Amino acid sequence: MPLTVAIAGLGAIGLDLARALDRGVDGLRLIAVSARDHTKARTNLAGFRNIPDIVGLGELARADIVVEAAPAAVFEQIALPAIDAGRIFIPSSVGQLLPRMHLIERAKATGARIIVPTGALLGLDAVRACAEGEVSSVTIETRKPPNGLVGAPYLVKHNIDVLAITTPTVIFEGNAFDAAAGFPANVNVAAALALAGIGPQRTTVRIWADPGVDRNIHTIKVEAAAARLTMTVENVPSEANPRTGKLTPLSVLACLRGLVATLKVGS
Repeated sequence: MPLTVAIAGLGAIGLDLARALDRGVDGLRLIAVSARDHTKARTNLAGFRNIPDIVGLGELARADIVVEAAPAAVFEQIALPAIDAGRIFIPSSVGQLLPRMHLIERAKATGARIIVPTGALLGLDAVRACAEGEVSSVTIETRKPPNGLVGAPYLVKHNIDVLAITTPTVIFEGNAFDAAAGFPANVNVAAALALAGIGPQRTTVRIWADPGVDRNIHTIKVEAAAARLTMTVENVPSEANPRTGKLTPLSVLACLRGLVATLKVGS
């Protein structure tokens, strides 16, 4: 029998993922979604071959796999029922895990699994491998068009108008824990990197607002005993939500395929 999938959120990530699953992925079956606007959700799902149920956040846990692709504010309302039911939980808002590491202990008790997709990054396999040995530093530098940063809590708190920026400007430098709190919709990549490597306190994050770029650009640098890594990815922003990239839903889909694949490439 295929594994059943439920998706929390039908935005830039969730809707693309739902469409891909409806087209067909061997070993997976989409059975439920949640959305704040049920009328809009029904419209978006109208052309599906097999229309999933539209349910409340807590009801998503009836599926074998629960994918979170919703606003950060409802993260626990999705994660807790899934973990308590012993499901596979795949978060897109990875930054929300950093202040909630107790969820990992809870998953150990219930038999649930929390699987973090690579998202808009690259090279997490290599970072994880390096972290099996000695790692002296991990840094991620993110450059985004200013409109992709609008509304971030850090900018609101510090009265920073990114749309007024006319030259490349560093708007944040600190650790991954603080970056995730200040930019919850922007730096899930930094959280994933921190979890794969040396932790959020030791992972350095630098965020640029750059009106000269039209892509979300992430550069990772790792100094380790086993290797020195420098990796850059330039992601095309989603038309539906410039805060995320088109690669993100594809990464979640690849993660789901890996759960049921006969041949899985990469650690």
